[in-house]
Amino acid sequence: MNLFDQPIADPGRPLAERMRPATLDEYVGQEHILGPGKPLRSQIENDRLTSIILWGPPGVGKTTLATLIANQTKAHFIPFSAVLSGMKEIKAVMSDAERNRRLGYRTVLFVDEIHRFNKAQQDAFLPYVERGDVILIGATTENPSFEVISALLSRSKVYALRSLTVEETVTLLRRALPVLGLQAHDELLEQIAYYAGGDARTAYNVLELAGSASTDGVLQAQSVEDAVQRRMQLYDKGGEEHFNLVSALHKSVRSSDPDAALYWLSRMLEGGEDRMYLARRLVRMAVEDIGLADPRAVEQAIACMQTVHFLGVPEGDQALAQVAIYLAVAPKSDAAYQALNKARELVHVAPPEPVPMQLRNAPTRAMKEWGYGQGYQHAHQVADALPQMECLPEALAGTQFYQPTQRGMESRIAERLIEIRRRRAGEPSASGGSSKPDPAPAIPVASEARKGQTS
Repeated sequence: MNLFDQPIADPGRPLAERMRPATLDEYVGQEHILGPGKPLRSQIENDRLTSIILWGPPGVGKTTLATLIANQTKAHFIPFSAVLSGMKEIKAVMSDAERNRRLGYRTVLFVDEIHRFNKAQQDAFLPYVERGDVILIGATTENPSFEVISALLSRSKVYALRSLTVEETVTLLRRALPVLGLQAHDELLEQIAYYAGGDARTAYNVLELAGSASTDGVLQAQSVEDAVQRRMQLYDKGGEEHFNLVSALHKSVRSSDPDAALYWLSRMLEGGEDRMYLARRLVRMAVEDIGLADPRAVEQAIACMQTVHFLGVPEGDQALAQVAIYLAVAPKSDAAYQALNKARELVHVAPPEPVPMQLRNAPTRAMKEWGYGQGYQHAHQVADALPQMECLPEALAGTQFYQPTQRGMESRIAERLIEIRRRRAGEPSASGGSSKPDPAPAIPVASEARKGQTS
């Protein structure tokens, strides 16, 4: 007997197990891959499966799909748990599958939580999948790009399963009411569905727990409230959802949307994210996306970090919210960020130029005789502290990396920079005219591949 052979009517089993559908028509959700005419549905109905990876959050129907395949296929179906099994079990199953293939039988291998297998264990599947000894169906809550080896991915079709909607979850709960001998208003079922957050298993557990407190067969609002003390947030501090949420927070701040920034920040706070990690991310936003358009942004972010460290939870959370709002509404500029990228890219592709003699120290007489320091102009000894001395190597003279925007404080910096460049070029001070800096010579530009990315 395997995990799919247990009788549905067994009242001792969890409600989620008892409510597994017997046919695809009873399956709720995932219409984008299981709707009429969709490829996966056709494969299941026609028993023409290929290796697939089912990727989605908990409670959306991955194991249920495996159950339906087990009921539908004429192949030998083997359920396999990555939590309970190791290399010894893998080799035994693969040996049986190879023998079945030689006898003319197919083997479908369902691996639950395949991401828990390490690289060596996943490698053990490869030759058998490649030869067609087994059709692999893997289920995972983690991003397969990170957790499944590329060789297996290239031989499998990845299907992304979505969280159930409130309406879909309510449909499942309605079906469960007769099984529990309950009656319930749709408002209570919707409340359970909302708290479940797209997880059918959680919804079933809440319904079963709340229903056990009923004495007259009618679900009561108080019982639901007692069963759902606090909505559990879908959040894995070490997994993909962590990076999805911090990316959403960063890009909301960059897009000057304080409301969205507060929403994503709240999601991370409620998920138990490390507050100092969030403070560090806000500091990064200040230097990367605001920069000199509002130099105080960094001060505010650093003050936030110190406040969070000093106050802790929950008082420090307000500081995080305050700075997230400040950064979102601040004028934006990545001019300093881009300037550093351009300078570093030039350093990578150009030969290292020698330091100009006028910029070198001359601590010894010999070095002075060799010309070290010759031509140096001390800024404080010339008018307005603006020497005309060139500080870049001769081959790079006139190169401009920093191009300030016209946003926030940077518009004033742009005006000052124009004046500095004119004075250093020996031109008279300008009293008016355009406030835009002179065009920069063409120089290598850093790759845009990491622009806008967060980690």
